[in-house]
Amino acid sequence: MTATLRPFHPSDLPGMYRVCLLTGAAGRDASSLYRDPDLLAHVYCGPYPTADPGLTWVVVDGRGVGGYVVATADTSAFDEWCERAWWPVLRERYAQRADPGDGTEDHVLVGRVHDPRPSRPPDTAPAHLHIDLLPRLQGQGWGRRLIETLAGELRARGVPGVHLGVDVRNRRAIAFYEHLGFVTDASYPWGHRMVLDLR
Repeated sequence: MTATLRPFHPSDLPGMYRVCLLTGAAGRDASSLYRDPDLLAHVYCGPYPTADPGLTWVVVDGRGVGGYVVATADTSAFDEWCERAWWPVLRERYAQRADPGDGTEDHVLVGRVHDPRPSRPPDTAPAHLHIDLLPRLQGQGWGRRLIETLAGELRARGVPGVHLGVDVRNRRAIAFYEHLGFVTDASYPWGHRMVLDLR
Protein backbone atom coordinates (compact mmCIF):
# COMPACT_ATOMS: atom_id res chain seq x y z
CA MET A 1 0.00 0.00 0.00
CA THR A 2 1.35 3.39 -1.00
CA ALA A 3 1.48 5.93 1.81
CA THR A 4 -1.23 8.58 1.77
CA LEU A 5 -1.88 11.79 3.66
CA ARG A 6 -5.42 12.32 4.87
CA PRO A 7 -7.42 14.15 7.54
CA PHE A 8 -7.57 12.70 11.04
CA HIS A 9 -10.17 10.10 12.02
CA PRO A 10 -10.70 9.10 15.67
CA SER A 11 -9.64 5.54 14.81
CA ASP A 12 -6.15 6.93 14.10
CA LEU A 13 -5.46 7.80 17.73
CA PRO A 14 -3.90 4.47 18.82
CA GLY A 15 -1.50 4.58 15.87
CA MET A 16 -0.67 8.22 16.56
CA TYR A 17 0.05 7.41 20.19
CA ARG A 18 2.50 4.74 19.08
CA VAL A 19 4.24 7.10 16.65
CA CYS A 20 4.54 9.68 19.43
CA LEU A 21 6.29 7.17 21.68
CA LEU A 22 8.56 5.83 18.95
CA THR A 23 9.81 9.34 18.12
CA GLY A 24 9.63 10.87 21.59
CA ALA A 25 13.33 10.95 22.52
CA ALA A 26 14.59 13.79 20.32
CA GLY A 27 13.24 11.93 17.30
CA ARG A 28 14.19 8.46 18.52
CA ASP A 29 12.35 5.64 20.27
CA ALA A 30 11.33 6.67 23.80
CA SER A 31 9.83 3.31 24.81
CA SER A 32 12.50 2.66 27.44
CA LEU A 33 11.83 6.02 29.11
CA TYR A 34 8.19 5.44 30.03
CA ARG A 35 6.52 2.68 31.98
CA ASP A 36 3.16 3.91 30.71
CA PRO A 37 3.43 3.90 26.89
CA ASP A 38 0.49 6.31 26.49
CA LEU A 39 1.69 9.03 28.83
CA LEU A 40 3.83 10.94 26.34
CA ALA A 41 1.02 11.16 23.80
CA HIS A 42 -1.51 12.12 26.48
CA VAL A 43 0.54 15.31 26.85
CA TYR A 44 1.83 16.00 23.33
CA CYS A 45 -0.64 14.39 20.93
CA GLY A 46 -4.07 13.41 22.23
CA PRO A 47 -5.51 16.75 23.30
CA TYR A 48 -5.02 18.41 19.90
CA PRO A 49 -7.34 16.32 17.69
CA THR A 50 -9.76 16.13 20.61
CA ALA A 51 -9.94 19.93 20.88
CA ASP A 52 -9.82 20.67 17.14
CA PRO A 53 -9.77 17.64 14.80
CA GLY A 54 -9.69 19.95 11.78
CA LEU A 55 -6.02 20.70 12.47
CA THR A 56 -4.76 17.12 12.48
CA TRP A 57 -3.57 15.07 9.51
CA VAL A 58 -1.98 11.63 9.34
CA VAL A 59 0.24 9.72 6.92
CA VAL A 60 -0.87 6.10 6.60
CA ASP A 61 0.71 3.17 4.76
CA GLY A 62 0.23 -0.59 4.75
CA ARG A 63 1.57 -0.81 8.29
CA GLY A 64 -0.80 1.81 9.68
CA VAL A 65 -0.26 5.36 10.90
CA GLY A 66 3.34 6.33 10.28
CA GLY A 67 3.22 10.04 10.94
CA TYR A 68 1.03 12.98 11.86
CA VAL A 69 0.80 16.67 12.52
CA VAL A 70 -1.38 18.06 15.31
CA ALA A 71 -1.94 21.71 16.08
CA THR A 72 -3.99 24.42 17.67
CA ALA A 73 -4.71 27.77 16.05
CA ASP A 74 -4.72 29.60 19.39
CA THR A 75 -2.26 28.39 22.02
CA SER A 76 -3.72 30.46 24.86
CA ALA A 77 -7.27 29.26 24.19
CA PHE A 78 -5.99 25.69 23.87
CA ASP A 79 -4.26 25.92 27.25
CA GLU A 80 -7.53 27.10 28.79
CA TRP A 81 -9.41 24.22 27.14
CA CYS A 82 -6.89 21.69 28.45
CA GLU A 83 -7.31 23.05 31.96
CA ARG A 84 -11.08 22.64 31.71
CA ALA A 85 -11.43 19.44 29.72
CA TRP A 86 -8.17 17.47 29.42
CA TRP A 87 -5.93 17.75 32.47
CA PRO A 88 -8.60 17.04 35.12
CA VAL A 89 -9.22 13.54 33.75
CA LEU A 90 -5.50 12.77 33.65
CA ARG A 91 -4.98 14.15 37.15
CA GLU A 92 -7.51 11.64 38.41
CA ARG A 93 -5.67 8.85 36.61
CA TYR A 94 -2.08 9.82 37.44
CA ALA A 95 -1.10 10.73 40.98
CA GLN A 96 2.04 12.79 41.36
CA ARG A 97 5.09 10.67 42.04
CA ALA A 98 8.75 10.96 42.90
CA ASP A 99 11.61 10.09 40.59
CA PRO A 100 12.08 6.31 40.98
CA GLY A 101 15.73 6.67 40.05
CA ASP A 102 15.58 4.04 37.33
CA GLY A 103 15.97 6.33 34.33
CA THR A 104 12.26 6.45 33.50
CA GLU A 105 10.56 9.81 33.05
CA ASP A 106 6.89 9.17 33.78
CA HIS A 107 7.18 11.38 36.87
CA VAL A 108 8.28 14.32 34.71
CA LEU A 109 5.22 14.15 32.47
CA VAL A 110 2.89 13.53 35.41
CA GLY A 111 4.32 16.69 36.92
CA ARG A 112 3.37 18.57 33.76
CA VAL A 113 -0.15 17.15 33.91
CA HIS A 114 -0.56 18.52 37.42
CA ASP A 115 1.29 21.78 36.76
CA PRO A 116 1.19 22.46 33.00
CA ARG A 117 2.43 26.08 33.19
CA PRO A 118 0.69 27.57 30.16
CA SER A 119 3.05 28.98 27.58
CA ARG A 120 3.16 32.54 26.30
CA PRO A 121 3.13 32.27 22.51
CA PRO A 122 4.65 35.03 20.39
CA ASP A 123 2.05 37.54 19.20
CA THR A 124 3.01 36.84 15.59
CA ALA A 125 2.62 33.06 15.95
CA PRO A 126 -0.33 32.17 18.22
CA ALA A 127 -0.68 28.69 16.71
CA HIS A 128 1.60 25.79 17.59
CA LEU A 129 2.15 22.28 16.26
CA HIS A 130 3.70 18.90 16.94
CA ILE A 131 4.81 16.69 14.07
CA ASP A 132 6.18 13.14 14.22
CA LEU A 133 7.16 10.77 11.43
CA LEU A 134 8.53 7.25 11.75
CA PRO A 135 11.88 6.50 10.07
CA ARG A 136 10.25 4.39 7.36
CA LEU A 137 8.48 7.49 6.02
CA GLN A 138 11.22 10.06 6.54
CA GLY A 139 13.09 11.59 3.63
CA GLN A 140 10.13 11.17 1.26
CA GLY A 141 8.55 14.61 1.54
CA TRP A 142 5.81 13.64 4.00
CA GLY A 143 7.00 16.01 6.70
CA ARG A 144 6.91 18.92 4.29
CA ARG A 145 3.46 17.92 3.04
CA LEU A 146 2.08 17.64 6.57
CA ILE A 147 3.32 21.11 7.52
CA GLU A 148 2.24 22.66 4.22
CA THR A 149 -1.25 21.16 4.61
CA LEU A 150 -1.51 22.50 8.15
CA ALA A 151 -0.15 25.90 7.11
CA GLY A 152 -2.79 26.17 4.40
CA GLU A 153 -5.58 25.56 6.88
CA LEU A 154 -4.13 28.01 9.39
CA ARG A 155 -3.87 30.67 6.69
CA ALA A 156 -7.50 30.02 5.74
CA ARG A 157 -8.39 30.72 9.37
CA GLY A 158 -6.45 33.98 9.32
CA VAL A 159 -3.69 32.80 11.66
CA PRO A 160 -0.52 34.91 11.15
CA GLY A 161 2.05 32.33 12.27
CA VAL A 162 2.77 29.01 13.96
CA HIS A 163 5.49 27.95 16.37
CA LEU A 164 6.93 24.69 17.68
CA GLY A 165 9.50 23.47 20.17
CA VAL A 166 12.43 21.31 19.14
CA ASP A 167 14.97 19.49 21.31
CA VAL A 168 18.44 20.97 20.90
CA ARG A 169 19.78 17.43 20.31
CA ASN A 170 17.53 16.89 17.29
CA ARG A 171 19.75 18.60 14.75
CA ARG A 172 18.14 16.84 11.81
CA ALA A 173 14.72 18.22 12.77
CA ILE A 174 16.13 21.72 13.27
CA ALA A 175 17.66 21.64 9.78
CA PHE A 176 14.35 20.40 8.36
CA TYR A 177 12.37 23.21 9.98
CA GLU A 178 14.86 25.82 8.83
CA HIS A 179 14.57 24.47 5.29
CA LEU A 180 10.80 25.05 5.48
CA GLY A 181 11.27 28.65 6.59
CA PHE A 182 11.07 28.38 10.39
CA VAL A 183 13.39 30.68 12.30
CA THR A 184 14.54 30.39 15.91
CA ASP A 185 12.56 32.81 18.05
CA ALA A 186 13.86 31.83 21.51
CA SER A 187 16.23 29.31 23.07
CA TYR A 188 15.92 27.44 26.35
CA PRO A 189 17.93 24.76 28.18
CA TRP A 190 15.81 22.06 26.49
CA GLY A 191 15.98 23.46 22.97
CA HIS A 192 14.54 26.11 20.66
CA ARG A 193 11.21 27.69 19.88
CA MET A 194 10.93 28.12 16.12
CA VAL A 195 8.41 30.27 14.28
CA LEU A 196 6.95 30.13 10.77
CA ASP A 197 5.40 33.32 9.37
CA LEU A 198 2.16 32.45 7.54
CA ARG A 199 1.41 35.91 6.18
